[in-house]
Amino acid sequence: MRVALIGPGTVSVVHLAAIEKLGADLAGVCDSTRDHRAFLDELRPDVVHICTPHDRHVQIAQDALERGVHVLLEKPVANTIAQAELLVAAAKDHPAVKIGVCLQNRYNATSRAARDILASGSLGRIAGASASVLWHRDAAYYDARPWRSVRSRAGGGVLINQAIHALDLLQWLVGDVVTAKGHAGRYGGLPGDVEDTAHLVLDHAGGARSVFFATVTNATDSPVSLEIVGERGTLLLRGDLTVAYADGRTETVAELAPGGAGRSYWGASHELLIADFYRSLNDPEPFWIGPQEALATQRLIDEIYRTTS
Repeated sequence: MRVALIGPGTVSVVHLAAIEKLGADLAGVCDSTRDHRAFLDELRPDVVHICTPHDRHVQIAQDALERGVHVLLEKPVANTIAQAELLVAAAKDHPAVKIGVCLQNRYNATSRAARDILASGSLGRIAGASASVLWHRDAAYYDARPWRSVRSRAGGGVLINQAIHALDLLQWLVGDVVTAKGHAGRYGGLPGDVEDTAHLVLDHAGGARSVFFATVTNATDSPVSLEIVGERGTLLLRGDLTVAYADGRTETVAELAPGGAGRSYWGASHELLIADFYRSLNDPEPFWIGPQEALATQRLIDEIYRTTS
């Protein structure tokens, strides 16, 4: 298995560590000084990992698909909905070529346990949920990678860059969002034109309502919190998973320890998703987290951006 990586930035370290652990042959790494098409033509990899700035995701992925190269794409799908939809179409045009999107929190041990508990019906009807992402980003974070602070390149700020995983889990666990209202704004005096704080009210297809708050102006990177309230109990994801039933029973599921590569709050699930993607390469079905699946959360974010603008 010959593997290539395009975009040796911050998040690439977890991809490189996973590639090494899988025993794949890392044929080459391409940075922004080199033409990615020539790179793909020269190396002819079986799989390419795309870890570039958001505005470069779609063109590189399209070019890889056209060459029959399987694609593992960092989130988000693209910097705009229009670009994301182009990639959805390209994936349909190349059904024999796999493409996956790194929404790796779905592989968390706690997320999977929560999904199973909700599917079992043991919590009864779900009334709603709440979630928060309270993280810290300073000017140096944006200065180190200036594209992060430019909306036309990143697609946005805290919602699309940091909170997208928590929003994806809300939809995956509670159900599709049918209406979204909220506001995204700049309050922390950080560089650029992307939002640093957002609050949302989300109505789900099953009748549940979620409230969501995200900011990168917090004093530290606090654990992401997600609480789901049912008629027979409450499920709380905050590091580990705690389920408190109305009859007094309590269950706890521990999250896996973070991997050795990357930041500790990224957790261990990048490696799990990447390994699962590689296992799926001989499966005739599309990888289960592809551009179409990832588009739902990106559309939700886009709706907030459009109504806020």
